[in-house]
Parts: sequence; structure tokens; C-alpha cells
Amino acid sequence: MKRSERIDRVELMRTFVRIVETGSLSAAARQLETTQATVSRRLQSLETLLGVKLLLRTTHATKLTDDGERCYQHARRVIDSWLALEDEVGQTEDEPVGVLRVRVPHAFGQEQLLNPLTQFLQRYPQLIVEWMLNDKSVDFLSDNLDCAIRVGADIDPATVSVLLAEVPRSVVASPALLAQFPAVRTPDDLARLPWIAINTFYQQHIELFDGMSPQPTRIAITPRLSTDSLYVARNTVLTGLGVAVVSSWIVDDDIREGRLVHLLPDWQPKALPVHLVYPWSRYYPARLRRFLDMMRLVMPEIAGMRTPVKPA
Repeated sequence: MKRSERIDRVELMRTFVRIVETGSLSAAARQLETTQATVSRRLQSLETLLGVKLLLRTTHATKLTDDGERCYQHARRVIDSWLALEDEVGQTEDEPVGVLRVRVPHAFGQEQLLNPLTQFLQRYPQLIVEWMLNDKSVDFLSDNLDCAIRVGADIDPATVSVLLAEVPRSVVASPALLAQFPAVRTPDDLARLPWIAINTFYQQHIELFDGMSPQPTRIAITPRLSTDSLYVARNTVLTGLGVAVVSSWIVDDDIREGRLVHLLPDWQPKALPVHLVYPWSRYYPARLRRFLDMMRLVMPEIAGMRTPVKPA
């Protein structure tokens, strides 16, 4: 019976931590895949065990009491220790277990990273990965994520961010489109062409570097189409709708086989950094540590990626 009580208390603390970090009982219930009534009952049980009020709840907000704040700090440490115990007892350091929840940009997640992911899962047969494709910013708590791969995005200083690689980009257009306009010889000539904008990275202008000056040349553009999809941009460039700046890896074959033209190769858009991002914690389970090790190793070697260029 005593062992059962100890297990129950860990679950009560786990639920309390999730309530605090998600901001509500209903959000905690969704992440814990249970009912709000169950979460409320666990909170009441923990308050009864401790003999204090932990949360003040109103119609619109949930606020920690002073005792609740102290309880949260202690419970967080207990949960981290429990996770370490679950992760390591009976397992070797090279045998991560459990579920790793990862958010990845659509293009990377569908193509570039599938082979390393498959090899990772084959190496660790007791591990499960939830591989979620999404290019939007990450809210680790509300989205219930362990880590995310972010391309070219501003990094939240409250998270841990590991620079893995960078993605070179190219300015491309179809031969059919270029035949309708004077030859493109300088960056200024690009302003006369119709454009396809990838709105997560550029919308009304692009910046190009010649490799000599640290300052970019800025060119105003008028997009015919604006999209958040790298695939949409590449496919519509192939139709001749407009010019686009895209990740080089997605158009390398098109350029080599003549379907697209790489414009002004001496003028390059800035490469996009690729980060692995995850929330700060006192303890990181083996599944996250091993995934980070794998990403650090393979990302610069993936076709179209390169080791980040350090500033001079």
C-alpha cells in the first residue's frame, strides 16, 4: 500500500506541474489525455495531502499561492528526478526509451531528415518518435513538444538553441519566364521580374551579398504569389509564374537538368541557420540527448546543408 501511495503522489505532482506550466486545468487534461474532472480531483488530493491551498482559481485565471510556488519548485525537481529514474533504471545510456515529440519544418521533415530519422529509430528499437511537420513558431508547453528543428527563425532566449548547420539559398527562374524579359545581369535587373515570395523569410524585398562587401544589396520586389511553403514556391517557379529565392537543395536537380536557371550566382542570399531548440530543464532524458547527438553529426552532411560559416 505504501508503494502505491508513493506512486500516486508522483502522479499528483506531475499533474500539478502540468497545470502550472500549461496555465489551466483543461489544458493540463488535454496533455495528460484525461478529463478535467480527474485533473481537478488530483489537485484537490495534493492540496489535502499537503494541507495547503496551491492554486487560486477564478473564471478567467489561475494563480499560484505562495505555498503553491514553493510546491511547484519542489515538484519540478521531484519530477525531473523521477524522469531520470524511469529513463535510466534497467537501461544503458545508449538505449533511450519512451516517446520523443519533435516538430520539424515541412520540407525538411518530408525529405531531408527521413533517412537519418529512420536509422535513428532502427538503432533504438524501444524509442517512439512523434514527427510533426509545422513551420510555425514553437510553444513547447502548449504543444507538448520535446524539441523542434527551426530554419532561419529568431530563437527564443528562454530556450536552449543548438546551431546544427546552415542552408544555402539560390535565386531561380524558369527559362520560359526569362525569355520574356531583358537579360538579368545585375541585382537591380531582378526588380523588373515578377516574384514568388516565401513569406516566412522575405516579402517585399530580398538582400544579396557579393562575397566582398559585408553590406547586402537590397532589391525591392513585387510578389505575384506569397506562400509559406518551399514546395509551392519551387513548383510555381517551374510553371514560369515568377522568380524566387529558395533553399538550394530543392532546386539543384532542376538547375542541373535545365528546368530552372540559377540567376546571378556571384550574388547570394544569406544562408539560413538550422537550430535544434528545446526548453531548459534540470534533466534531459536519454532520448533527447541521443537525438541531439545524431542531429549534430548528420545535419551538416545532409545534401544541401553545410557547416555554419563563422563570421570573420
